Amino acid sequence: MLESLTTEKRNQRTMNLDMLSIEDAVSLMNSEDANVIDAVSKETDAIVQLITHVANRLKKGGRLFYIGAGTSGRLGVLDAAECVPTFSTDPELVQGLIAGGEEAMTLAVEGAEDSLTLAEEDLKARGLTAADFVLGLSASGRTPYVIGGLKYAASVGAATGAVSCNKQAEMSTFADFPVEVSCGPEVLTGSTRLKAGTAQKLVLNMVSTITMVQLGKVFQNLMVDVKPTNKKLVERAKNIIMAATGATADDAAFYFEDSDRQVKLAIVRLLTGTSKEDANILLAKNAGFVRKAMTDSLGAE
Repeated sequence: MLESLTTEKRNQRTMNLDMLSIEDAVSLMNSEDANVIDAVSKETDAIVQLITHVANRLKKGGRLFYIGAGTSGRLGVLDAAECVPTFSTDPELVQGLIAGGEEAMTLAVEGAEDSLTLAEEDLKARGLTAADFVLGLSASGRTPYVIGGLKYAASVGAATGAVSCNKQAEMSTFADFPVEVSCGPEVLTGSTRLKAGTAQKLVLNMVSTITMVQLGKVFQNLMVDVKPTNKKLVERAKNIIMAATGATADDAAFYFEDSDRQVKLAIVRLLTGTSKEDANILLAKNAGFVRKAMTDSLGAE
């Protein structure tokens, strides 16, 4: 069964990989990677459906869980972790579960991905409910850990999605919103950390980023809910305020600090000329959307 999967087939264009110069190998891998973009674009409709339903769940108070094993699981954990500093989300909102737990982020945990019940245990431990969304990640599309998790999610009424890199993937039959990105055989046979991993990362980039846009965490193309947890991010926060409002560096620094280091609040204050208290009210009334808060302020004048 495994050898019938596209992700396991031999790539006829790379049969002499071991004989290539470094320069030729780099060029070959680059040309193969370029195909991933086209493969993802062919699944636009399915990706749109997936993101639409993820965003709807989160708007209503649900959470997003990524579940996967190996490279797929690590990519899910990475994407979930990045939501906290980028969008100031509660760590509970987007969570990544990997077969074998934290140890599996750096070491293979024998047999973990082959369990049909382990993901159920992991999701139960996180208190999965019918309000949540579970997104399964598997290059092969047949990982038992992921399939077991999707089955359990469906049993409690949670919505489900899947991202795989083979057509007619077994995993897709257990998901409400499946995405199948076929990138062709890998440069290194069966090494799905390569093109398949890139494809999954691209899809996850879209899922998390566009979902956060739908939750009001972006103004223009600026991450206005950035969490300034280090010097670099503090400077980025001030630069975002300047870019969004045209404020001077001194004014941006003042409003940043005076707004309790909340970039979004500083921006609304500067753009509407309202007090800190009123800007907070405007944001609260408009679910945190800066544009809506601005329109609301104009309507109140």
